[in-house]
Amino acid sequence: MDINFNKNEDHNKLLLTNLKNHFAKVKLGGGVKRIEKLHAEGKMTARERIDYLLDAKAKSIEIGAFVGDGMYAEHGGCPSGGVVVKMGYIKGKQCIVVANDATVKAGAWFPITAKKNLRAQEIAMENRLPIIYLVDSAGVYLPMQDEIFPDKEHFGRIFRNNAIMSSMGITQIAAVMGSCVAGGAYLPIMSDEAMIVDKTGSIFLAGSYLVKAAIGENIDNETLGGATTHCEISGVTDYKAKDDKDALDRIKSIVGKIGDYEKAGFNREASQKPALKEEDIYGLIPKLRTDQYDMMEIIKRLVDNSEMDMYKPDYGKSIITCYTRIDGWAVGIVANQRTVSKTKKGEIQFGGVIYSDSADKATRFIANCNQKKIPLVFVQDVTGFMVGSKSEHGGIIKDGAKMVNAVSNSVVPKFTVIVGNSYGAGNYAMCGKAYDPRLIFAWPSAELAVMGGTQAAKVLAQIEASSLKAKGETVDEKVEQELFDKIKARYDAQVSPYYAAARLWTDAIIDPLETRTWISMGIEAANHSPIEKKFNLGVIQV
Repeated sequence: MDINFNKNEDHNKLLLTNLKNHFAKVKLGGGVKRIEKLHAEGKMTARERIDYLLDAKAKSIEIGAFVGDGMYAEHGGCPSGGVVVKMGYIKGKQCIVVANDATVKAGAWFPITAKKNLRAQEIAMENRLPIIYLVDSAGVYLPMQDEIFPDKEHFGRIFRNNAIMSSMGITQIAAVMGSCVAGGAYLPIMSDEAMIVDKTGSIFLAGSYLVKAAIGENIDNETLGGATTHCEISGVTDYKAKDDKDALDRIKSIVGKIGDYEKAGFNREASQKPALKEEDIYGLIPKLRTDQYDMMEIIKRLVDNSEMDMYKPDYGKSIITCYTRIDGWAVGIVANQRTVSKTKKGEIQFGGVIYSDSADKATRFIANCNQKKIPLVFVQDVTGFMVGSKSEHGGIIKDGAKMVNAVSNSVVPKFTVIVGNSYGAGNYAMCGKAYDPRLIFAWPSAELAVMGGTQAAKVLAQIEASSLKAKGETVDEKVEQELFDKIKARYDAQVSPYYAAARLWTDAIIDPLETRTWISMGIEAANHSPIEKKFNLGVIQV
């Protein structure tokens, strides 16, 4: 290995260490003291509940672990959005589990909490997966009620989705393991089956204090909405559990009896590990974003036996298109190539840029995968589409539009891995969040932005300097550098993968070596949902 490989490896392993440390803090939720308080009440934490519920030796992935990261500081923060979401297996059946974290503001719902819950339901609906709700929430976080209550993608959408999933035949099970108040009280009864933990679970539209204030009735919370009330009097819940584990065991038993599902029929063979060493990825991803590297070498370390069937390998070289397998599943990969290459006309094509011929190739390949019912995997390290008079005259906008059209209308499941840059319209064409990938996740080396930090900071600094000059202020080199440094620092924070993950622009930041697991579990989930639409590009400029 050369010196650059070693430098890259050191850099990327440091990013991975930072990721693990960051996640360790996130897993503490509201902190050690609040965890101890829950235990003293005889309750498990959200993560403990999920870990107990999921099959111990089976793989699982966590959606949105870094949601809320760095947000709501004035309100004390909201680690993981106050809710933990995992895709895993219960009695061998793939499920989505959503658990309120009562250590974070008593499980109250922040705006980002609603967004994360809706994402969990979206995954369940797209893939027709059973979804389990482990409820322990104080309801809407009142100081921010105007940002969570009335809009289309706010709190009420949760219950609308409950109803839609029920009509779709998607299993929903709710376990009330703590508070379940106000509007949130509709969730258990809108699920197929609901249970409540005796003495710690409670369900009511209004608690005892509000009841006293509203109608003058004196009543305690247990009598108002405890397990005995709802299992023996109101009939709101179906089962009474003696403690958290008893409720979770009941869920296991119910899920274990669910019948088989109709499959989409995606092709799968016996899984094979990559022939090349997967850990080499750390040394292949460059430390500097401007450095070139061969994306083919990355792909070889992600796919079964490091084998690929290349599609148009000598045309449109700034995008790689190939058929291959990941954990046995047949997939079509669309990846940005980061090496500089020459066309047969002798023209130079720069890596990470989408040219007209590359867009044309990708469009045709996406259509082919839809024709063959092969899931698509987009591997992003893209700076955008090629600019300049030659590209404009050659119809880059038209060719780019064709690619976006194909991505938008694709009916096979799509998965997006952000390896490096994800800039501008390149993010869109390579199936960014707006284009409905079933899962979208980033490596620690990723960046998401309209453009790179240096370029953006230069543009913004020039604009601000011009504004100062127009006001008659003196702007010398020192002032210009200060402006640039200030703007770049702010911009760099916004292009960080953690900034994107906090806002759920991506589902996760992962160790590159977990990529195969994410894609494999994603396709397995998608296989629960047969394709009902036909691929149709509509009207495009040929």
